[in-house]
Amino acid sequence: MLNFELYNPTNLIFGKGQIEKLSTLVPKEAKILLAYGGGSIFKNGIHEQVINNLKGFDIVEFGGIEPNPHFETLMKAVEVIKAEKIDFILAVGGGSVIDGVKFISAAVNFEGNPIDILQKRLLIKENAVPFGTILTLPATGSEMNSGYVVTIKATQEKLASGGSALFPKFSICDPTVIESLPKRQIQNGVVDAYTHVMEQYLTYPHEGFLQDRIAEGILQTLIEVGPKVVENPTDYALASNFMWSCTMALNGLIQKGVPSDWATHMIGHELTALYGIDHARTLAIIGPSLYKVMFDTKKEKLAQYGRRIFNLTGSDDEVAREAINHTVAFFHTMGMDTKLSQYTNDYDKTADFIVNRFDERGWKGLGEKQLITLDKVKAIVEMSY
Repeated sequence: MLNFELYNPTNLIFGKGQIEKLSTLVPKEAKILLAYGGGSIFKNGIHEQVINNLKGFDIVEFGGIEPNPHFETLMKAVEVIKAEKIDFILAVGGGSVIDGVKFISAAVNFEGNPIDILQKRLLIKENAVPFGTILTLPATGSEMNSGYVVTIKATQEKLASGGSALFPKFSICDPTVIESLPKRQIQNGVVDAYTHVMEQYLTYPHEGFLQDRIAEGILQTLIEVGPKVVENPTDYALASNFMWSCTMALNGLIQKGVPSDWATHMIGHELTALYGIDHARTLAIIGPSLYKVMFDTKKEKLAQYGRRIFNLTGSDDEVAREAINHTVAFFHTMGMDTKLSQYTNDYDKTADFIVNRFDERGWKGLGEKQLITLDKVKAIVEMSY
């Protein structure tokens, strides 16, 4: 097992009605920026619950944070924080709102141009504005980690960063919030979490036996509850296992002491930046093609995955290839189209564009062994057409 450090200071408050504890979690006398997205929190009653549980606090609201939050929008929030002398941020939303608040938290006290945080992938380890979250859409695990992804609209870039100062102080996770979500968002959440696990699991055999078993447990749970929770979001057993699986998929636990990949995400981010395709759906497009192009380096782990998750039998080659087919079938069950041409007609130069962009950034080798070179990226994207 590889050496590792595990640090996760987020206080996770999980279950029905936990929003009632909000006033005890926010620092006393704090001046709060209440940050949210397109306004669904007004329709589902969460905004009213937040305000009722923060009586006596000085609150400034900032709405309109986009799915795949825009740098340009987030910088407006930074200016509000500075002008209003705000000292605590409350993110109420899904992963995009929480990601956006992490960047806002980092940018307020940053000395220099905040765009450098993204373009130079700077890690923020101090001087961040403290923040908490109320999760309304399970998917990204952002409620219990210190990473985030932000889109720079002007340059059509979707870039990831983070840092130890960017863990939420607390996160309230009430599974009943999914009752009002559209099916598409629940489908996205399941596939997003599933692929998060795959990025940390589907590498090569190693000695992190427990990490593998925990990862497999999350995958099996998502396969079991995913299709059902889309149709029955009011079933608390399904909703709670779905939400907790999303958190566990990316709270840092299963990646410790083992190799990880993340190339599917790096390529998928470009599809979102270029075409506005939902993040989870870009992962369903790219993941299976990546497994096929990198088959020789991932075959042993694919075979383990196929045997343990899908109970497949046969040679390593047979099981590994069939495991990819089963993964695609699961994505289809979750309502995913898995080819780029099903989302846009303007795809023929996508591979060249992404390769050129990675080349400009100096991203010459991705994946757990940096073997996903630019020619492999080109092949993966072209196979995904």
